Amino acid sequence: MSKSKRLLDLMMTVNRRRKFTVRELADEFGVSTRTILRDLQELGELGVPLYSQVGPHGGYQVLNERILPPIAFTEAEAVAIFFASHALRHYQYLPFKEESLSALHKFYNYMSGDVRDRIDEMKNRIDFVTPSRQAEFPFLPILLEAATDQKVLRIDYESKGQQSCRAIQPVGIYASSGLWYCPAYCFVRGDIRVFRCDRIHSADYDHSGLAPLDLRHIHLENKEIYSAMEQVPEEERVKLHVELGKAGVQSCEAELWSASLLHRREDGTGWLEGKVPGSDLRFFARFVMGLGNGATVHEPPELVEELKGMLAEMLEKYS
Repeated sequence: MSKSKRLLDLMMTVNRRRKFTVRELADEFGVSTRTILRDLQELGELGVPLYSQVGPHGGYQVLNERILPPIAFTEAEAVAIFFASHALRHYQYLPFKEESLSALHKFYNYMSGDVRDRIDEMKNRIDFVTPSRQAEFPFLPILLEAATDQKVLRIDYESKGQQSCRAIQPVGIYASSGLWYCPAYCFVRGDIRVFRCDRIHSADYDHSGLAPLDLRHIHLENKEIYSAMEQVPEEERVKLHVELGKAGVQSCEAELWSASLLHRREDGTGWLEGKVPGSDLRFFARFVMGLGNGATVHEPPELVEELKGMLAEMLEKYS
């Protein structure tokens, strides 16, 4: 076995086994302990996080930061992966900001010269524009970690100018139009709610003994998290019917909450229809008003009245 192949196989072996002795590796690879010691030293120089323990039960162990084995990419694959990560530079806040920059730097520098030249030529030819926001999102890492590990958080949240303390169990986080959102089960409301992450002023793990729910079946790929109205009692829901022009449909397509309400026609027009919480009518009024002539409310009449009231306030402001 060549030395390069042995090093590659050794890297994958220590990553998999996590804890081992030099003698175990020497027997597995059929080489001397001295050769294995030299190989482990080279792996350490390449960045594999190893440390040794002395004593009768000692040996080597890999730290939590696992190193992936080398992977061969085609030029097209390398360019696609680079720009997928490069697009994230517009976000000032990411749950893995430093790691993303480090990975992109390594990826770029280890490419062949011709692939780097190709990327340099394309950098100013393609982009994924994200609106620049003044909002801050310092709690993205703990929100994502809690969603992954099914943990309950205690947050201070600001809504409608008022701040409250809530226990939530995050489902995940997503970015839209330069803002970050966190769908989560709210123990105060008793259902799934979507929280704007810049309105979260503090977040920490809950230590009150509140038992987490089993939300493994709820994730960002299903519509259940954007249909919290299903949890609202029937008597508190109202029927929504809003006709949409082509521009209105396109605006709704950019809103994740509309997935269960939006219906499309072949000509590009469509409508919003479904049962929604009556407490959300002001939200829908703001959204519909932003669509201008691209939307016409048919139901409920309370939404029409809400719109009239908002328009009257605007007229009074500019009269």
